[in-house]
Amino acid sequence: MKIYKNLAEAAILALQEIFQKRQLANKTVETTLRSNKKWGGRDRRFLAEQIYEAVRWYRQYYEVALGRAPKTTADWWQFMAAAWTLQGIALPDWPELDGIDPQALLQRNSEIHLQRVIYASIPDWLDSYGIEQLGETLWTKSITALNQPAKVVLRTNRLKTTRAKLLEQLDRLSIHAEAVGTAEAIVLDQSKQLTKTDLFKEGLFEVQDYSSQQVAALLKPNQGAVVVDACAGAGGKTLHLAALMQNKGQIFSIDIDRYKLRELEKRVIRAGVKIVKTNLFQQGAKIEGHWLGKADYLLIDAPCSGSGVLRRNPDAKWRLSLDFIEEIQHTQQHILLEYPKICKKGGRMVYATCSIFPAENERQIDWFLTKTEIGKEFELLEQHTIYPQDEGFDGFYMALLQRI
Repeated sequence: MKIYKNLAEAAILALQEIFQKRQLANKTVETTLRSNKKWGGRDRRFLAEQIYEAVRWYRQYYEVALGRAPKTTADWWQFMAAAWTLQGIALPDWPELDGIDPQALLQRNSEIHLQRVIYASIPDWLDSYGIEQLGETLWTKSITALNQPAKVVLRTNRLKTTRAKLLEQLDRLSIHAEAVGTAEAIVLDQSKQLTKTDLFKEGLFEVQDYSSQQVAALLKPNQGAVVVDACAGAGGKTLHLAALMQNKGQIFSIDIDRYKLRELEKRVIRAGVKIVKTNLFQQGAKIEGHWLGKADYLLIDAPCSGSGVLRRNPDAKWRLSLDFIEEIQHTQQHILLEYPKICKKGGRMVYATCSIFPAENERQIDWFLTKTEIGKEFELLEQHTIYPQDEGFDGFYMALLQRI
């Protein structure tokens, strides 16, 4: 594989933005790919893949190259040399790489590779916390799976088409995919840019991981019901709920971020959904007035550490902290103290996170049921943790409860 120097330089600049200026990887990659109009599709794919691989295996690469995190541009060239060597790519004959011995890098990798923090490429604190939460065996399996690239999964919009028809249309575009699980999920055999296709513009599908699709399916709202999607974000689960209800009933989608609700409103139009109303809440809002007992079904897709989706957001490994995880647990508890009041007596509620840590999941539900007044009005019907190694999709937790 030939590496072009302008692409290598662009990758290093992007990595400096991500690790030294603390910018989000996905936004940095988008900006980088737009920075040179002369790059073709192959160049852009190579560049994006190299940046994400470097983010995913950041610790392994810097331990092999330097034994410490890179600081200077010269450090980053050594870092990239280790990255290319471990990927089996021959080092180019460039001055920046003079004196670097690929065999020495491979030997260094073999010496340190048995350490989980190295081969899983994670901070020491995250490794300790993962063991504390899951035990060493389960944590090892989980973090290993979370280092595999995420699959591209679609959810068929059954308001507009069927999965069988969508598979046929994708095949005509030479996009190879297969059905998985429910009547809606489709897995692509390789990453594709789908948002520019007419199929997407016509609202025939949404990009949504299979584990995420199981959340609305667990709530399983009836047609004609009143549903509240709390913490709705940009509305992936709102759209799924509307499809399950066959566009009959009412969905109130709540979030504290206006820009996310605006994105939801655009997606609602594209998907042909007609039963959604968005509602902006203030951070830390109390539930009162007409919201009390409003919903037949309530979905709380709570903010969390995102530990179950690290394969999708590998830079989160380096942005997470124990302080943040503790803070998010306080946020979850506030939500569980207030939002369940929206659920009618006899109504059903799902609490979900994209985390695999019990402190954000089972322990929060146990706290809710045993330590809070509102929790004493609910009973737990079922709960599930989907680990990333189970089916090869995102890690998720979901609990189904009913208000007595």
